[in-house]
Amino acid sequence: MSDNFISTTVNEADLADHATPSDLPKLHLTRGNHQAVFNGSWYRGKHTNFIPSKIEITETDAAEKFVLTGWLPAIPFITRQMSITAFGSCFAAHITDHLGERGFNVNGRNLNLNAHIVRFGEGMVNTFSIRQQFEWALGEKEIPENLWFGPHKEIAAVDPVIRKQTFEIINTTDVFIVTLGLSEIWYDKISKEAFWRAIPASLFDEERHGFRLSTVDENLANLLAIHRCIRSARPQASIIITLSPIPLMATFRPISCLTANSVSKAVLRVAIDSMMCQLKDDPNLFYFPSYEMVGELFADPRAADNRHLRPDVTRFVMDTFERHYCAM
Repeated sequence: MSDNFISTTVNEADLADHATPSDLPKLHLTRGNHQAVFNGSWYRGKHTNFIPSKIEITETDAAEKFVLTGWLPAIPFITRQMSITAFGSCFAAHITDHLGERGFNVNGRNLNLNAHIVRFGEGMVNTFSIRQQFEWALGEKEIPENLWFGPHKEIAAVDPVIRKQTFEIINTTDVFIVTLGLSEIWYDKISKEAFWRAIPASLFDEERHGFRLSTVDENLANLLAIHRCIRSARPQASIIITLSPIPLMATFRPISCLTANSVSKAVLRVAIDSMMCQLKDDPNLFYFPSYEMVGELFADPRAADNRHLRPDVTRFVMDTFERHYCAM
């Protein structure tokens, strides 16, 4: 078992049908100075990790003990010589800034690059748009015009020069950090392709533009396709998947934003877990649980807008990433 514990040895067959709760065997869990008692009559398998107490959550190594367990690389491996490409939700921008400020070679800090994955990378908040970039750059599919919009509602061109530059970035990247944001998508009713983000009001056409919540299966298929594309171009590159802890700013569903956000994140989290299970034999594929770290270790992690993280929380997550992934 993963946790230290002392338990009474019990044969379930010896338990009488009329046994009262006080008659049942107890499992005494000890972690440091913390002790807890659980029902000891259940078989708990080879890998058991119990939920931490509120006191344990406040310990300095709580992230490692209670969130990162089972997900970390054996040793930090990202060097300053490696080429790093981070994109996806706006949380990817924090990773780019943090590593860039510490001298790591992160694509996106070079303003001479016009590739969408570094120019508008923080706007690719769904798995569909990320998959589009890989398959387009690698020549696997064509993308219709007017599908991609930048943060200022400008149209991001389907340009052969940008396509070539994106191809070159992919083919020279040693570490891909992909941050997923949401599973609600706007899509083109004609091509069925998803947009990066919502549609500018001045361009909205009800006959052409649709909205829906994507499914776990769709997002899993996208993640597997992204992995396939990366492996076809960079067989030995490291891939780090994260789920952004930043919630929806608004939902376009006829339900509250808070409940819609819960579903949106859950769809992506299940898709990621399914991906990690299916590709468990890939030694260079990792999940970094920034989403769980923020949600479980901090009682009040967000700023006054209830969306963006407090600076100290962002710094904690970034420092934790650097400590476990970056070779100093």
